[in-house]
Amino acid sequence: MKTLDDLVAGFDGDPTKGRAVFVRADLNVPLDGERITDDGRIRASVPTIQRLRDAQTRVVVAAHLGRPKPGADNSKYSLAPVAARLGEL
Repeated sequence: MKTLDDLVAGFDGDPTKGRAVFVRADLNVPLDGERITDDGRIRASVPTIQRLRDAQTRVVVAAHLGRPKPGADNSKYSLAPVAARLGEL
């Protein structure tokens, strides 16, 4: 299995720097309303995302929060608080 180091090393001297890299991150953090009570998973994803940014890639982060039910009010599953915290870090 290739590692992040292998992926980033493949970008050296590559004229296609700036390509997008899709990262599936485990950002399912505990919330108290819209307040994150433990941002450990978010902080753990930062080195990977930063390493990719340092390699001049565009990073697309995908995650989910909880298990929303179809047709229900799913606003409590919004990743907005997570995105805000990730932006701060």
